[in-house]
Amino acid sequence: MDLTELTDAERAQFRAEVRAYLMENPEVILQAVEQMQNRQAEAQMQADFDLVTANADEIFDDGYSWVGGNPDGDITLVEFLDYRCGYCKRAHGEVAKLLETDGNIKLIVKEFPILGDQSMLASRFAVATKQVAGGDAYKQLNDALMAFNGEVSLPALRRLGESFDLDVPAIEAKMDSDEVIQEITQTRALAQKLQITGTPTFVMQDEMLRGYLPYDQMMALVDEKRG
Repeated sequence: MDLTELTDAERAQFRAEVRAYLMENPEVILQAVEQMQNRQAEAQMQADFDLVTANADEIFDDGYSWVGGNPDGDITLVEFLDYRCGYCKRAHGEVAKLLETDGNIKLIVKEFPILGDQSMLASRFAVATKQVAGGDAYKQLNDALMAFNGEVSLPALRRLGESFDLDVPAIEAKMDSDEVIQEITQTRALAQKLQITGTPTFVMQDEMLRGYLPYDQMMALVDEKRG
């Protein structure tokens, strides 16, 4: 049927029949919406897969991000995080449980402060700690910052650093260095390439996971990736 060739009366009758059918069968609308959403989700997954593939070296081997879990694990999980993000704080325990339960997952942490000055201050202190005191000290501070619920300030960061017997003056001196700023800037540029606008965002193998995921869902995805 060519609708352009219908008379006004025929077109009105056709519309009335379509409306009557949809009113009698509203599930058709729901099915159409569901199919559209599924197609959009599939298109997003494919777009994310292409982004991960195109930027794999920067995601998985940037040379500066902290690596935890099992460095030789068969599954790699990358997390973009912000210390002021409530969902990042929730995810922190879930990720820790995942690493402890599985034992064969490599974790890569990327500092992505996007929630204001306090977020940036915390990340600069964390990155400086990693560069001055090494990965173990960074892990301690990362855990502490994820558990910290107060206002992030330099005095508060000093107290955290001192609680781990870190060389706080050296870390403070490093916070404004080109090396620290460059690391955060490069991660931000990578996030922009990956179209990441929120935290937490994860990359698991070839798939991007945008937002908080509980332990059970992450574990199911790990099993799925292993085939």
